[in-house]
Order: sequence, then structure tokens, then C-alpha cells
Amino acid sequence: MYPVSSEGLNKETDEAVYFYTPAFDALNNFSAHQIPIWERCFPTAEHAFQWKKFSEVAPDIAQIILEAGCPEEAQRIAHAHKSAQPKNWHERKVAIMEEILRAKYSEHETVRDALKRSGTRRICENSPIDRFWGIGPDGKGENMVGVLWMKIRGTSPDK
Repeated sequence: MYPVSSEGLNKETDEAVYFYTPAFDALNNFSAHQIPIWERCFPTAEHAFQWKKFSEVAPDIAQIILEAGCPEEAQRIAHAHKSAQPKNWHERKVAIMEEILRAKYSEHETVRDALKRSGTRRICENSPIDRFWGIGPDGKGENMVGVLWMKIRGTSPDK
């Protein structure tokens, strides 16, 4: 659901790092970092997140998501079945995302390194469309994935 061109999304400043900067791409939910969680191994964090959305209420949809060839496809499948997601999903999604990101952090040195290199700078998911998980088109979104990465960084023994 992101634009084909990443022009304008790739930036890094003294105050902030943005996910779509190549040096920090490991923090992106679409990056090719397998996530071992819930007795499964997911190709990406996006696969894990979208799978969890349906695992308890629609296991057939969850299986299709697990088998999706890329994170964009996993996301498209989940969005196409939005009416089947659990009623309480919005109350649970941030805690689930944090669990996934912690698993990614624990499993991959490249992720730990990217988080360490971010220093004390603000971490931003530079999504041009998502105002909840990212900073949105105007840079004023909630940036919840960035907030979670900063929380993980703050509790890391490597900080």
C-alpha cells in the first residue's frame, strides 16, 4: 500500500531516523526478517501481524496470509477480509505489534544494530498514508510503530 517510488520517504536527520532510509530499513515491518513467534516462523513482521488478526476467528484466512508471497499481499488479504477480524482488534493491536517487534529485535542482529544506531533520535515510520502506525502525509500521525521501537530501545541492554 506504499507508493512504488520511495523518493521523499528516505531521509535521516540529527533529530530523527525514518524507516525508509536504507540504513534503518530493518525496522520496517515489510523487511525480509523472519519472525519466530506463536510456534510459527513468519516471513516478515507484516505477515505475523496480519496473521494474528485472524488466527483465532478465521484460521482459513490466517493460513492464506501466512502463505502470502510478500508482505504487501499479506496486507491486501487482511484488508479484503476486514469484516472478519475480531471485534476487539483495535484494543489489542498495539500490544500485539509490540510483541512482534520484540521478537524481531531478539532474533536479528541487524535489527538490534539499526536500533542502536538510532541513538536517542526519534524513530519515525515515514508512511505517506498511515496516520496511526506511521507519521502520515503531514508528518503529524501517531507513529505508533516508531513509538514502540523507541520503547524497545529504551529497555534494551544495548542502549
